[in-house]
Amino acid sequence: MFANLTNKFNIIFNKIRNKGKLNENDIKNYLHEIRIALLEADVNYKVVKEFINSLHDRIEQEKISESLTPAQQIIKIVNREITEVLGSRQTDLKMSSAPPTIIILVGLQGTGKTTTAVKLADYFRKKGHQPLLVATDIYRPAAIEQLQILGEKSNLPVFSIGRNESAVNIIKAAIKYSSKWNHDVLIIDTAGRLHIDDKLMSELREIDKNIPLQEKLLIVDAMAGQDAVNSAKVFCDIIKISGIILTKLDGDTRGGVALSLKKVLGVPIKFIGIGEKVDDFQPFHPERMASRILGMGDVLTLIEKVETAFDENELKILDKKMKNQDFDLNDFYLQLKKMKNIGSVDQIMDMVPGFNNLKNRIDITKLGDRENELKKIEAIISSMTIEERGNPSIINGSRRKRISRGSGTNLSEINRLLKQYYQIKEMFKKGPKMKNFSFN
Repeated sequence: MFANLTNKFNIIFNKIRNKGKLNENDIKNYLHEIRIALLEADVNYKVVKEFINSLHDRIEQEKISESLTPAQQIIKIVNREITEVLGSRQTDLKMSSAPPTIIILVGLQGTGKTTTAVKLADYFRKKGHQPLLVATDIYRPAAIEQLQILGEKSNLPVFSIGRNESAVNIIKAAIKYSSKWNHDVLIIDTAGRLHIDDKLMSELREIDKNIPLQEKLLIVDAMAGQDAVNSAKVFCDIIKISGIILTKLDGDTRGGVALSLKKVLGVPIKFIGIGEKVDDFQPFHPERMASRILGMGDVLTLIEKVETAFDENELKILDKKMKNQDFDLNDFYLQLKKMKNIGSVDQIMDMVPGFNNLKNRIDITKLGDRENELKKIEAIISSMTIEERGNPSIINGSRRKRISRGSGTNLSEINRLLKQYYQIKEMFKKGPKMKNFSFN
């Protein structure tokens, strides 16, 4: 995510580092480059203007032109300003003191509302809650069925009573049902439209008027550009949105919507969707996102993801193997399966400080994301001897041919697997030596 903007910031910061001490004209030129980078990333022009003015004031106050380390100082200030634009700090969901907590998801069609409802329910379940999905989209063909299928796939309950009741009556019936079956969180998937119209807004007003909602979350497609910001304004005016869930952020190479929403709407981003899987969903942390935009990684999110994928004993074993450089192909395969739950190798590297440039130089694709890739790897490794798995360096040409025949794969696939294994092993070897960045 934000690849274009991150690359431009890296270019600007490298220029500053190479320059050494800066004069007033240098600072003016670099601010201009940052302004252009933000505008090209489709950030709202008013947000950009305010950002650059604030950045300029901070640079003046901290007397960067007199600093012996201007690059570090400017990076620190830019990080602080982007964090401010994104919302300063994480905003939690409001929970009802008397269950159920009722959360409504609203937005236009195509923003990922139904999929997000399932992801949010799964998030609550992992927190120890008993969520219930409520289908109120009685207009779009197969909308209720879609929610039911997605809910069933994730083993999440879905409440629906057909298409002959109003959304308000469906929700009231769901509240009664939740009391009987001890569901403490209701997530309401509402109807959407291809565009904002009176019928859509009238229904949302009725729900807001008759149902005690704890959260009114607007689903926004990060890839929709400033049109998404404009339509979001209407929802905020009509039912006083309490938070935003930004979807499809993994496909947003620019970052304009994310950097515009909080400042333009005055509403916090509470969650982000970063992929199609139910696990590709996480709370939004402005300070972590700012760090990622600047190419500085996101260690805290990576740690949280690793902790959910590995148990404590597995982490101790893995750490010991890494320290002893005792990481073989058996470990490689096991870690790939774990990585599948964390994210693609690409996503993981985005969260590691210092790996941004390394990632662009090595051939690591989204290995492990696809089930058939894992099956190929398993077949290749299973066709190796115990000695070969423990010491891949002995796998010469004749051994590769034998492994190829045994696994039903071609030599290029075996060569690619071994190359990726050595690259990842090298990354872990270099990791601790990577330069750390501090914004304290």
